[in-house]
Amino acid sequence: MGGPEIERLIALLGKLPGLGPRSARRAALKLLQNPETRMLPLAAALSEAARAVRPCRECGNLDSCDPCAICVAPGRERKLVCVIEGVGDLWALERSGVYRGLYHVLGGTLSALDGIGPEDLNLAPLMARIAAGGVTEVILALGATVDGAATAHWLTEQLRPLGVAVSRLAQGVPIGGAIDVLDDGTLATALVARRPF
Repeated sequence: MGGPEIERLIALLGKLPGLGPRSARRAALKLLQNPETRMLPLAAALSEAARAVRPCRECGNLDSCDPCAICVAPGRERKLVCVIEGVGDLWALERSGVYRGLYHVLGGTLSALDGIGPEDLNLAPLMARIAAGGVTEVILALGATVDGAATAHWLTEQLRPLGVAVSRLAQGVPIGGAIDVLDDGTLATALVARRPF
């Protein structure tokens, strides 16, 4: 088919979510057919992102500035913190345009089967933000999975003694569903109709 450079490109593209071997071959072919306008700008953008993008020390979002643009944005509701599993969930909530508070990315969920405990999650900055004062409500926007529910219950136990209200997303999030794949309308409805946990 092609030399080792092409095979390596296809193999690397095939590791991306949603791209299997066939899609990776098609993408590689498209890139190689016009490298000056497709491949070289992509390579430059990948290199720049790898150099500049880092997790925000306050919330865990990915951005080229620290704290991130959301954490420093004027007009955000600073008394609300929405806890999500990953950055993809944050992006999905931002796309909905309904939520105007701050975020906290856990970087995963508790999972006894996978050996993920509280010490493996990004919890210290969340607890520090709440201890500093000003946060009145924590919204748990975790997936409706066994691990998401276990994490939500554990977090509720940890947060209630700190004097903050704890709520969770309501209707619209299907059992076994992931936040980052929901349509904007379902996500907006779930966020607006949240209820105490």
